Amino acid sequence: MMERRRMDAALLVLFLGHFATALEVPLDLLEGLPQPPTITHQSPKDYIIDPRENIIIHCEAKGKPHPSFSWTRNGTHFDIDQDPNVTMRPHSGTLVVDISRAKVENYECVYQCTARNKHGTAVSNNIVVQQSRSPLWSKEKIKPIVVREGVSLVLPCRPPAGLPPPIIFWMDNYFQRLPQSSRVSQSLNGDLYFSNVLQEDSRNDYICYARFPYTQTIQQKQPITVKVLSKDPADERKPNFLIPSGPSSSKIVLRGQVLEMECIAEGLPTPEISWTKVSGDLPAKRTSFLHYDRTLRIVNVSESDAGDYRCTARNMLGSVHHTIHVTVKAAPYWIRGPPSNLVLAPGENGSLTCRASGTPKPSITWAMNGIPIENSPKDLSRKVEDDTIIFTDVQTGSSAVYQCNVSNDYGYLLSNAFVNVLSEPPRVLTQANKVYQIIRSHQALLDCASFGSPIPKITWFKDSRSSTLDGEPYILHDNGTLEIPIAQAHNSGKYTCVAGNTLGIYENHVYLEVKEPTRILKQPDHKVVLRGRSVVFECTVKHDPSLIPTMTWLKDDGELPDDERLIVDSDSLTITDVTENDAGEYTCIMNTTLDHDSARAVLTVVEAMPTPAVVYERPDPPTDLELTDHKKRSVQLTWTPGDEHNSPIQKFLIQYEDSLHHRGHWHNLTEVPGTKTTAHLKLSPYVHYTFRVLALNAVNFSRPSFPSRVFKTEPAAPDENPTGVQGFGTEHDNLVISWKPLSGLQSNGPGLHYKVMWRQKTANSEWNTVTVANNSKFVVSGTPTFVPYELKVQAVNDYGEGPEPPIAHGHSGEDLPVAAPENVQAMVLNSTLAEVHWDPVPSKLIRGHLKGFKVYYWREHSLHNHNPHHVENKILTFSGNHSHGMLPGLHPFSLYSFNVRVFNGKGEGPHSPTQQFETPEGVPGAPTSLQVTNFNLDSLTLEWSPPHVRNGRITGYTLKYQPVNNSYELGPVEELALAANETSVTLSNLKYSTRYKFYLNAKTVRGAGPAISQEAVTIMDEGNTQTSHPIAWSPPHRPPHKVRPVSPFGNVSSSVGEDGALISWEYWGPEKNVYVEYIVEKSEGEEEWQKELVNGSQNIMLKGLKGGLSYRVRLVAKGHHDQPLHRSEELLVTVPAVASRQVDIATQGWFIGLMCAIALLILILLIICFIQRNKGGKYPVKEKEDAHTDPEFQPMKDDDCTFGEYSDNEDHKPLKGSRTPSNGTVKRGDSDDSLVDYGEGGDGQFNEDGSFIGQYSGKSVSRDTAEGHESSEAPSPINAMNSLNSFV
Repeated sequence: MMERRRMDAALLVLFLGHFATALEVPLDLLEGLPQPPTITHQSPKDYIIDPRENIIIHCEAKGKPHPSFSWTRNGTHFDIDQDPNVTMRPHSGTLVVDISRAKVENYECVYQCTARNKHGTAVSNNIVVQQSRSPLWSKEKIKPIVVREGVSLVLPCRPPAGLPPPIIFWMDNYFQRLPQSSRVSQSLNGDLYFSNVLQEDSRNDYICYARFPYTQTIQQKQPITVKVLSKDPADERKPNFLIPSGPSSSKIVLRGQVLEMECIAEGLPTPEISWTKVSGDLPAKRTSFLHYDRTLRIVNVSESDAGDYRCTARNMLGSVHHTIHVTVKAAPYWIRGPPSNLVLAPGENGSLTCRASGTPKPSITWAMNGIPIENSPKDLSRKVEDDTIIFTDVQTGSSAVYQCNVSNDYGYLLSNAFVNVLSEPPRVLTQANKVYQIIRSHQALLDCASFGSPIPKITWFKDSRSSTLDGEPYILHDNGTLEIPIAQAHNSGKYTCVAGNTLGIYENHVYLEVKEPTRILKQPDHKVVLRGRSVVFECTVKHDPSLIPTMTWLKDDGELPDDERLIVDSDSLTITDVTENDAGEYTCIMNTTLDHDSARAVLTVVEAMPTPAVVYERPDPPTDLELTDHKKRSVQLTWTPGDEHNSPIQKFLIQYEDSLHHRGHWHNLTEVPGTKTTAHLKLSPYVHYTFRVLALNAVNFSRPSFPSRVFKTEPAAPDENPTGVQGFGTEHDNLVISWKPLSGLQSNGPGLHYKVMWRQKTANSEWNTVTVANNSKFVVSGTPTFVPYELKVQAVNDYGEGPEPPIAHGHSGEDLPVAAPENVQAMVLNSTLAEVHWDPVPSKLIRGHLKGFKVYYWREHSLHNHNPHHVENKILTFSGNHSHGMLPGLHPFSLYSFNVRVFNGKGEGPHSPTQQFETPEGVPGAPTSLQVTNFNLDSLTLEWSPPHVRNGRITGYTLKYQPVNNSYELGPVEELALAANETSVTLSNLKYSTRYKFYLNAKTVRGAGPAISQEAVTIMDEGNTQTSHPIAWSPPHRPPHKVRPVSPFGNVSSSVGEDGALISWEYWGPEKNVYVEYIVEKSEGEEEWQKELVNGSQNIMLKGLKGGLSYRVRLVAKGHHDQPLHRSEELLVTVPAVASRQVDIATQGWFIGLMCAIALLILILLIICFIQRNKGGKYPVKEKEDAHTDPEFQPMKDDDCTFGEYSDNEDHKPLKGSRTPSNGTVKRGDSDDSLVDYGEGGDGQFNEDGSFIGQYSGKSVSRDTAEGHESSEAPSPINAMNSLNSFV
């Protein structure tokens, strides 16, 4: 596609070249042709750059050979290699200046690019590089402007001069544009003009903003304050111009630019501005009025716009005029475009013309290969005559690039045009065998783009080449295009284009197809319809059968609404349940790839007249069924609708009965909208059709119509073959071919049977054929095992065969694989994961569809004790063609065996030789039990059992313990390393009457395993005032030993923790169903044992056991019929009753906050009392206070009521720094509102005036005792706060 576009673009260049009697070499299409350089892209003459980005000066050129580039800067050679900041892009003349290491100012110069090869030199324009400037606004202090109401006012902006000039706008402090009107407007220079000021113009935020477009920066002037005085307003006056001044002025504008003239007048009332041209009319299409008619704007100025323009300012008191004389100058411009490149053959003549104009008249100079032509070598074949160079009898080697420079005071034009002297035979560039499709009676243009030197002559022929096509009705254009003004059907055919010159000829063929036009035969009619009814617009179209039509409907020249009520068919538009919004103009447009046609109709929706309540019923059945337009496989059915019974018919259902195959059964055939009474029915051969029609409205279907007469279609060969053809084997030596049979309606005729064909999918194998009737499968016996077959099933009847059936594929029967995977290896990745690898089994040995591989593996025994385990095979299946797989969930430190088998659809093959691997050590499980014994004041003994799951060799144990206070806050952790052969340890130097938490875990070389925890309390000191009962989790007690049969269970043990009772054991029996059963020890006989299934595990955590009860626990192994075969010895597990850990209210954050709030209220109350005392005299209590000053009194600080840290971990840690009595309660008095609740005892009260009665001094509470002692002294506010602080 890209090549096609490139070629089309090149052809367009060639067409233009022919018309100008010049030709450019298409380098992208014709390789190897020489061409002088041509500048294809360059930077603009006035090149403004962003100073923040690298400077890129463009210069691109083409030619053969590819040109080289050089530059001049300010008229002298620019040595790029000597400037480290400048690089030239490869295969290009574009310069890139890195400004990160240089100043932009150093590169503000005039640049010119030169592109040269051995055939000539092209030069670019002079590129003036300047950086964009956005200077800062000069700082100035602007005094407020005070004016009388009604006078005129000008607010100057005077932005800094930028490059390019900035865009000016006025806004307020909130960055909202200041409103402008015919009274207030901005001039072209940015100043803000008031024709007269009003009181509402007073504000302090008139801000002028300047936006510099290149750098995208905005700067603002200092705000201007305007204050309008309304005491002595100015009188009304006639208009007077603020700008321009005087009765007349002049203006010069360049051709093609924009002319803007402005007149701003002051006066009261506000003047209105109007414009006229004195010497003619304003150009309406190019003229606009801006800024409330204060500015006249004319775009694309021409010489005719010169003359006098008058602006008039007028109000009720008078008018004033100003005349602007406009002079139009013109920079040089091309009259017929720049000179074109010239391709000449040796001995030919030609010319280059540089025709331009301007005001004043420009001068023209010529250069050859960048050198003034007067300084170039003399050439007798070249003659310069003002704006034209004439070439006569050019010779090979005289190719060159000529520069034409046209200049006057307002600018210049520089154009490069080459003269290329070539000798080339003709070539046709139009695509060969191109097909042109044209609508009849339209113009046809057949292209014949060519290249050659001399320029080839084009000749056209049609079909047999009996004569050239150079007369009526053909027109031959200079560029080789053949035109047929009015193409007709007989003009279709093959056309030959012949291009010839003195060096040879070239032929190309194209084809013309004349198509019939698209026409709308039946246009939609205008419709008037009641709201709620349906309407149909018909649009029947005729078009050329070889073109694909597309019907489009529009409403009011827009797209149809997305509404399911609008139904578009191939030749109609139906609107159901019409509403007022549906009214409008509807257009049907039929489009093809070449033409289109359209028609319009108007829909009017009217309101239905109110009628009495109506009764809705289902419609009457249609009548008068008639069959017309009889064809072999279709028929036209028409009918007359029955009464609608006040409910419009929505659709008609057409049913048929096949009296030949299914007499008495009616089948749905098709549905048509309720607005149609005709249906074109597509039928099948060899069917005896009877039709009937049912109508449907909003109530229900009508009764069926009376049946039509019988219409019999003729038999024919089958149109289709059976589907679902497949081949498979039920035995290893057969092939079952099956298919989905055709129905009677699909048979198309009598004698339906099937031709079944099969062959092995090998080279040169023959098709085997058999005929099968009244069956949908065929069994081929004696086939090789699992061989691919190609299959075909074709339908046949008495009238012929169906179409050629497609080939299906299948295989004969599978058999079990005969080989096992080889090179089976295991790679142990970690203690619980191994990866098994094997080589694929050859497909011929699989003997079936490869389904996958199965890895059988089992644990032989642990490497710790080498006791054989119950062998339980595990199987991992890897579907598909795999060569490795992962074995997860392995036991660490164990010996495993495994083998691999391949399986197909028939089953598994033999297993590979059994191999073994060992898993490395892992971390051990938790110790089986942890018991605390030998309680003393400062010591106790811990006893434990090794982990049941060792996962390796135990290298030692780690014991950690820490104290737990009464608030369940954990203390520092002590750690003790123990030898692997130890099972008990005595800890001494412990604190008496202290709870400790112990953590014990085992270690292997891989690390430490999970810990088992236990808690215990050392014995209380007898000197304590209160006895604390030591609490320890009870060790498991085994019942007296009884003689029992040999059990497969061993090492059954238990440990009780916070999460429940952990039961551990070892098991080596063959049964797979293993349960843990437990029951309350002294339960009545009716209670049943609770049981937990523990298959595959050797420990379980029993949760939900009630504290304070003992449980009997046992393990049971059961057989296939759920009969108990083996039981372990029973364990007696006692769950201690532990007092619930109640949260001390004194440690709660809300309680502490409440106490702080009460203390703050008391402090405020005391301050109020002191103030009242100072105002109204001394209270008696003051004297007592002076006599018994509390030596411990300290002013309360803000941080005295801070909250302690909150902890909510599993140990229910208290708030740090909290103080709680040992019994976990806070003593309170009888009154909830008294400070006694928080004091040290005694009675206290308030007087009615709010003063506190009682002693203010007291002793502080000791913080070292385990329980606070009540004081007999009366409470004081200070003591109350001290007591409160004891909680905080």
